[in-house]
Amino acid sequence: MNEHKLQGAASPRPAYDSPDLILGVIGCGVMGRGIAQIAALAGTQVRLMDSRAGAAQAARHELLSTFATLVEKGRLTQSLADVAAARLSIAGDIRDLADVHIVIEAIVEDLAAKKSLFQQLESIVGPTAILATNTSSLSVTAIAAGLQVPQRVAGFHFFNPVPLMKIVEAIGGLLTDAEVVDFLIALGTHWGHATVRAKDTPGFIVNHAGRGYGTEGLRILAENTTDIAHLDHILRECAGFKLGPCELMDLTGLDVSHPVMESIYQQYYEEPRFRPQSLTRQMLTAGVLGKKTGQGFYRYDNAGKKLSQTAVLPQTGVAPSAHLPPAIWLSRARSGHSEGLRDLIATLASSTGVEFDQGERPGVDSLCIVTPIGDDASTCCINEGLDPQRTLAMDVLFSLTTRRVLMTTPATSDMYRAMADSFFSADGAAVSVIRDSYGLVAQRVVAHIINIACDIAQQHIALPEDIDRAVKLGLGYPQGPLAWGDQLGVATVLQILECLLLHTGDPRYRPSPWLKRRAQLRLSLHQIEK
Repeated sequence: MNEHKLQGAASPRPAYDSPDLILGVIGCGVMGRGIAQIAALAGTQVRLMDSRAGAAQAARHELLSTFATLVEKGRLTQSLADVAAARLSIAGDIRDLADVHIVIEAIVEDLAAKKSLFQQLESIVGPTAILATNTSSLSVTAIAAGLQVPQRVAGFHFFNPVPLMKIVEAIGGLLTDAEVVDFLIALGTHWGHATVRAKDTPGFIVNHAGRGYGTEGLRILAENTTDIAHLDHILRECAGFKLGPCELMDLTGLDVSHPVMESIYQQYYEEPRFRPQSLTRQMLTAGVLGKKTGQGFYRYDNAGKKLSQTAVLPQTGVAPSAHLPPAIWLSRARSGHSEGLRDLIATLASSTGVEFDQGERPGVDSLCIVTPIGDDASTCCINEGLDPQRTLAMDVLFSLTTRRVLMTTPATSDMYRAMADSFFSADGAAVSVIRDSYGLVAQRVVAHIINIACDIAQQHIALPEDIDRAVKLGLGYPQGPLAWGDQLGVATVLQILECLLLHTGDPRYRPSPWLKRRAQLRLSLHQIEK
């Protein structure tokens, strides 16, 4: 967009992998120290600076201690540790950064503070020096605004802890030279991180893509579909997330996660896909923040161990016959998705002595199981002419091994609910029984995540492969969202979203054009339009 090119200087910037490259790190907190660590170990000279008295010296001392620990654990040789330590020096004053080739600021997340810092640096560093911000939520364009040379300002967003989170976003502002972003991509890769290119948009890639998980989980709680513990269990054990959304928010703290939810929502002019829920605002107001306060969605002891558990694991072994259905019937309406469930029912029926009713229509006493994709159990009952008192739905898109998700209709009798619970837990698997909901739990959460990732691709914020890499590494999801969509079936994901949109009328669920067109043409979500 901008044709201005940075002018050369008497001392041009060395190559990204040159031992002569000097990096200035301003802000020696956890993020600044992490950046300095990976840079020094990769061969870059690092100059530490912090406005707090003694902070830079303390950071260097802590880094030397970290190197020593890595040597003790056999992850680093003593000679490499010594060389890396020699690359770390202290800048006692901002003027000591005059000869650096790149500055990365990792100071407080405040726009005015970052702008002021870069304004000071402009008159100190050389004309080819890059000014990079580690901001996670502020606009790179806004940080660069008002500078004499905004073309050399870019985002270089690392994740905490930097040495372990092997992902960094390189973000060009509206006026940033492409060469600057290219240099940062090469530098981040040289430092051992997967480096992805992103546009300067709210949340960039990772924090943008991450809005789907927590907000949809909170939406499910707001609808009273299930409770906190079962929500987390389902998304961990069926969909494969490392933490449930409530566990994750307790870990990060609502003083961090809720403001980010509100900020992204507001920066996108109240885009419904990112809409927060009032529950976390109430919890934040009450000071119920998560582990750090001993209470959040769960309660914790002084060591941070979870105390409250509302989900009870079923007993292993065959359930008493009095609690088993006389027969079980499986709908054939979505046979393409329920082969695994059919095999499971056959196995459980054989081991428990329950009849597997394989008639075209269920017998008069049979427990009826439907397998909706996007619909609720009530809609399935109406469409298939089933008795809602004997009917439950089951999610067949995700793993049936560890936990099975059943969904009642508002009319399902307690007796048939108990029968279904006993039957599907007869081999020792856990069962979660939820109330009627369009898209159950895992279907709607994962489809929402995939849809947001599709819109990131549609807006050309990042390339599809970079979206998947960034989300998988930055958020720890089981796989990249676009690859996940391909695995589930693009048409299936579209069906879930269209059902949610149709039945709720909420534009939150409107399918991205990227998703819809690829479903129509039977293309991969990684397919780029030439």
